[in-house]
Amino acid sequence: MTTLQSIPSPNPDLYTEEEISNLVHQFYAKARKDPDLGPIFEGHVIDWDAHFVQMTNFWSAQLRGTNRFRGAPMPKHIALPALNADLFKRWLALFKETTQELGNPTLKHHADMVATFIAGRLWLGYQMSNYPDQPATSLAV
Repeated sequence: MTTLQSIPSPNPDLYTEEEISNLVHQFYAKARKDPDLGPIFEGHVIDWDAHFVQMTNFWSAQLRGTNRFRGAPMPKHIALPALNADLFKRWLALFKETTQELGNPTLKHHADMVATFIAGRLWLGYQMSNYPDQPATSLAV
């Protein structure tokens, strides 16, 4: 189980902004083509250029410690209709596939840990908000 304490601290010396941008763009290229995730993203992302900037800022903050990200991911995810554990697992699998392809093992390890933690937290928050009378389940990834 990935915990917040087990995730390495952000480090601007380990990854470049170009690597972060490549991660974001390559991941979303896959996600948009994915038969399960694609329709969700295409149905809710109105401005892809703005989304790329926002997600690059998010991952730069997580991995490099920059302070450019401004946003609240939880409410946006909670508001999405009909999400389930399999969709979160698919998102995480595509993300890990992308980090593998980037060829930086340190980036892969760090980004995958952050993504696993975030996916678990978003899934937990989604369940608590949308299914408050049911016991929450973990992603068990």
